[in-house]
Amino acid sequence: MLPLTEAFYYILLSLYAGSAHGYAIMQKTQQISDKCVNLGAGTLYTALSTLLKKGLIELSDGPQKVESRRKVYAITPDGLTILRQELHRLERLVENGHRVINKMKGEEL
Repeated sequence: MLPLTEAFYYILLSLYAGSAHGYAIMQKTQQISDKCVNLGAGTLYTALSTLLKKGLIELSDGPQKVESRRKVYAITPDGLTILRQELHRLERLVENGHRVINKMKGEEL
């Protein structure tokens, strides 16, 4: 399941902060990414459908009004495991990049 797409990563990350409906996930993603990632509705709902099928998120009874038709999503334990694995993978990428760049800087001196 790794690597995650940017959309999957930010959706799981936003749901780690708490269950939410689609529009709230879009807003949370913008907030978390400092407005660098803006999920369109088509991208969001396609990703949500895929994440549901993979068992990484689930529909939740979360904070919603009884009469609301909004679906509320929550991250599953499997989703949290994948999110942590992806975060670790990304950290390794960054560490490797810093190591190579720092080594090259040392050789240039």
